Amino acid sequence: MSSTNISETIPFLPDIDDNNDEDGRKWKNVLDLEEAKKQVLFSLPMIVTNVVHYSITLVSVMFACHLGELQLAGATLANSWATITGFAFMTGVSGALETLCGQGCGAKFYRILGIYLQSSCIISCSFAILISILWFFTGPILILLQQDVEISKSAALYIKYLIPGLFAYGLVQTILRFLQSQSILMPLVWFSVLPLALHLGIFYALVNWTDLSFKGAPLAASISLWISLVLLSSYVVLAQRFEETWQGLSSESFCLVFTNLKLAIPSAAMVCTRVSNELGAENPRKAKIAMAVSLKLSILLACISIWA
Repeated sequence: MSSTNISETIPFLPDIDDNNDEDGRKWKNVLDLEEAKKQVLFSLPMIVTNVVHYSITLVSVMFACHLGELQLAGATLANSWATITGFAFMTGVSGALETLCGQGCGAKFYRILGIYLQSSCIISCSFAILISILWFFTGPILILLQQDVEISKSAALYIKYLIPGLFAYGLVQTILRFLQSQSILMPLVWFSVLPLALHLGIFYALVNWTDLSFKGAPLAASISLWISLVLLSSYVVLAQRFEETWQGLSSESFCLVFTNLKLAIPSAAMVCTRVSNELGAENPRKAKIAMAVSLKLSILLACISIWA
């Protein structure tokens, strides 16, 4: 009996294709599909939100063409000047929250998120004041840059009525980063689409039903941005899901301004939210994977854009 055929007592072991396993590992090293899926799903609502907020100021410029060629040229020049010197800068300043709040959320230190939000609001308002001073001298600056005198004056008039919107835009961006770091994304879409829809009616009313005419276009954009700010801030203050992250105003926020500022200025080099979440949760390996996937996705999208 001891001489029983071994093949009758030992179950058949299937051949293992080492080449397939090795190929699978290579593909996984190239791009972690699970992490890529997370980042794509994470980015889509943010793309929609940012496009909608940009469209608020763009719509005012588009409809300015009905007011005349000079008004259209002035609005276009003013919008370009405002984007370069104001809106883009305010977006970058708020970027520090992606790292700071992301790490706090990953570490489950939720109270600090609200304090970081307040310190970022202080920074945004401070820079908005400085940028507003610059915008008051838009006319002379554009003329100094050899722009047409009449168009420069029209742009200066337009941008002065856009100054209130600059403050709202900066604060909206900080709240967006605050919510984004907690992976709260869909409310951002709804609270951005609604102001855009209202903006169309506000613009039409101010331009056609009042004496503001051309000045009503930038003023409508400012009002719509403030509506977006009121909606977002009300959501943060009133929603129960923020009981741990928003515990009211705190003087501690002033102590964190410099910490926030150190990341706000070089925000182009900031760590993405997915990475900061994993670092805060003490998962350095997952943070490394997230960073690698983010870089590979960026390269892939760049290649697609070039090919298209």
